[in-house]
Amino acid sequence: MSSVYDFSAERLEGGVQSLRDYQGKVLLIVNTASKCGFTPQFAGLETLYQEYQVKGFEVLGFPCDQFLNQELDSAEAIGEFCQRNYGVDFPMFAKVDVKGNEAHPLFKYLTQEAKGILGSEAIKWNFTKFLIGRDGQVIGRYAPATKPETIRADIEKALAVQV
Repeated sequence: MSSVYDFSAERLEGGVQSLRDYQGKVLLIVNTASKCGFTPQFAGLETLYQEYQVKGFEVLGFPCDQFLNQELDSAEAIGEFCQRNYGVDFPMFAKVDVKGNEAHPLFKYLTQEAKGILGSEAIKWNFTKFLIGRDGQVIGRYAPATKPETIRADIEKALAVQV
């Protein structure tokens, strides 16, 4: 695979979506969870989405239950929780694994392209973030503790690049 556009994923509300649909946009791909200490980051992610969407920016949320079972069981419960508590309007996808043998191919690709601390590929916790340029290539990886608003300058720099 040569870019994130080579992948597709199931949407939270059902149906498969090709990431090629986001071609030419800057993406922030995040593994999320509804019952995590970092869950309040949904608010910051939504703020970035609302601020930059008109400039070609998308946040793509991928719920994951691999870290202390911190995700709700059903797609309906996840969607309702995100909307009710954080006003999430950015695209959310179906629950996926982000590490291990059953990891979604997108996350296998992302972790190979942008390694974590000490060169580790493994995602260590919820709310690991991957910034993707308009060309579909990984620009950077951000730790779970990195608040969305602190990567605003990187998003603006990526949005300034035209392909």
